Amino acid sequence: MGWPVASSLIRVLRARHVVARSPRKVVRVVPARLFSRRGLTAIAVSTLAGLALLAAGCGTTTDSTRAGGSTGSLPSTSAGATMPGMPGMNEPMPSGDGLSASASGFTLTPATTTLPAGAAQTFTFRITTAAGQNVTHFVPEQTQLLHFYLVRSDLTGFAHLHPRMSPEGVWSVGLPALSPGSWRIYTQFITPNQAGQPVALVLSAPLTVAGQASTVALPSPSTTTSVDGYALTLSGQPAAGSERELTLTIGRDGTPVTDLQPYLDTYAHLTAIRDGDLAFAHLHPQGSVHGDHGGPTLTFHAEFPKPGDWRLFIQFQTSGTLHTAATTVHVS
Repeated sequence: MGWPVASSLIRVLRARHVVARSPRKVVRVVPARLFSRRGLTAIAVSTLAGLALLAAGCGTTTDSTRAGGSTGSLPSTSAGATMPGMPGMNEPMPSGDGLSASASGFTLTPATTTLPAGAAQTFTFRITTAAGQNVTHFVPEQTQLLHFYLVRSDLTGFAHLHPRMSPEGVWSVGLPALSPGSWRIYTQFITPNQAGQPVALVLSAPLTVAGQASTVALPSPSTTTSVDGYALTLSGQPAAGSERELTLTIGRDGTPVTDLQPYLDTYAHLTAIRDGDLAFAHLHPQGSVHGDHGGPTLTFHAEFPKPGDWRLFIQFQTSGTLHTAATTVHVS
């Protein structure tokens, strides 16, 4: 090492503390003003030698953000970024039935709970802290900062949307024209609590669409359903309070479907709503995503909070089109 390089390092060492980082430990050097010129030269030489050894032992370097890291105290990317194609592997899962507007010190605060029927409109809401402040820090889950669900009380209406948040923490989402009756909105998200730990929540609130309402009876449980020419078959024995595996098989015209496209970091998204009280359950996908050739068989981690009949909404994508199928499953 030439003296110009060493002298540059010496100037840095004189100005501040030096911290040498390695993958396993952090070594802090005392203020440089305590050393002589000769001692500083030795430190500079040893520091450069150590950095050279570290570089030689690493074939490649990865930016922390690309690897799923963050400059904040919590990850700012979904698990799909740290483990491609494996959504949810490193993310906390919400607990409970999703029927409360408040949990863990956070509250869903809609701008209104009554809407007119028959017209598309913009709906706004906030997630607030116990002190009434708007929450603005959210951790992406399955590629989104927040998932918004809209479900009719007789389970004949369902929408899964992704709203936008303003810098002030006000969320806006465009709603389709709704039929009169009782509905419920759900927000699913991950946000840090006061201790800085990520908390996964589902908060919900009732919504009334004005007008004369009529209801439809829930279809009986079935292991098969269809949508847009696709045939879907479910297998598995879900039980309340127990972790079970559900298997979904998709076919068309008697042929297994193998061209499923990724949707929210997976090949299918399953949401379950209980008949009666409208309890919420999100069935988490398992397996890897490898381009536009998913299927025909997919597996899901299923944990239902309560027994009873549940309406299962199944979303999957082919050729750029999102399909939504529904069927009823009985949870013992």
